[in-house]
Amino acid sequence: MFFSVDPGADASIGGMAATNASGTLTVRYGGMRDQILNLEVVLADGRVIQTGSLAKKSSSGFHLNGLFVGSEGTLGVFTEIALKLHGIPENIVAARCFFKTVRDSVDAAVSILTAGIPIARIELVDSRSIKAVNAYSETDYPEAPSLFLEFHGNQAGNQEDIEFVKEIVEEAGCLEFLFETDSLKRALLWKARHELNYALRHGSRELASMTTDVCVPISALSDNVEFADTQLDVLGLKGGIVGHVGDGNFHVMILFDPNSLEEIDKAKDLNRQIVNKALLSGGTCTGEHGVGLGKLKYQRQEHGEALDVMIAFKQLLDPNNILNPGKVLPINEKNA
Repeated sequence: MFFSVDPGADASIGGMAATNASGTLTVRYGGMRDQILNLEVVLADGRVIQTGSLAKKSSSGFHLNGLFVGSEGTLGVFTEIALKLHGIPENIVAARCFFKTVRDSVDAAVSILTAGIPIARIELVDSRSIKAVNAYSETDYPEAPSLFLEFHGNQAGNQEDIEFVKEIVEEAGCLEFLFETDSLKRALLWKARHELNYALRHGSRELASMTTDVCVPISALSDNVEFADTQLDVLGLKGGIVGHVGDGNFHVMILFDPNSLEEIDKAKDLNRQIVNKALLSGGTCTGEHGVGLGKLKYQRQEHGEALDVMIAFKQLLDPNNILNPGKVLPINEKNA
C-alpha cells in the first residue's frame, strides 16, 4: 500500500491536511481532502469531535471533513487523522518529452487529459527550470520546455496508454519522447522535479524567491501559463515555471533582489497579474499552498458573498478568535 499525496516538501500529515496539500499524483488519486476518512478535532471550546467515519462513503449529515481539511488551523486542532491508502501499481513507467515552446507542452498535456487517459503524473517544467535542474542535480535533460509523465497500471494497459500518449504529443510538436523504466532513474527524475525550488535558488543565492500557486480550469491552462511565461520575460525577472498541469495547478518561481525596491515591486506585480488572470478564468488564487496571510487580499475577489458564510462558520466555532487568528479569513475586512 502507499499514501498518494506527494507535495515534494518536508511536509507533515497534519500540515498537509490543514492546507489541503496535493502534488504530483493528484491528477490520478486526488488531493489531501480525497484521502481523509475521518478527523478527530479539538474545537476552540474544548469539545472533541469526529468529522467522518472509516466507511468508504456516507450520506449522513454534513461533510465536515471537507470543511476542516484546508481550514489551516482556524476552525480546530487536528489530533487524529484516518487516511485512505492505495495499492501499489503492478507496473510503473515514467517518460519525458520535450517541446519547442511552453505553449506546445501545455497544449499536449491538455490533449492527453481530454483524451481520458488515466495518467498518474503529468508535470510541466519550463526550459529555465530544466537548466537549473541540470546544474543542481547533475542531470543532462535537454534544456527545453518539458513534460514529465508517469503511468500506473498493468504492463499491457500501460503500453496501450503510452502508445496513445506518444501519438498525441507528436501531433503537438514533441521533439523527443524518452522512457524511464528503471526504478532508480524514475526516482532521480522525480527527485529532480521536487528539488526545483532549491535548484533555481542555488544558482542565484543572493536572490530571494516568491512562488505563485494558481489553479485554473484545464480549458484555460495554456493561456494562463503562456501569459505567466511572457510576463516573466517582460518584467525582466529571473525564475521558472513548473506545474501539476494534470489538475490545472502551476507555479511561477520568481527570483528577485531583496535589496531592490524595484524588483520587489515587479515580483509582487507579477504575482498579482497571475492571480487576477486565474480568477478571471474561473480559477483560484491557491491550488495547494493555502491562503495564510499572503492570499488574504484575494479572498473577497474570489469568493464574493460566500466569504461571509466562511466567516460565519469561523465565528460560530471560534467566537473569541483564538485559533490561528488573522489567517485565511479577513475577519475585520480591512485586508479583504
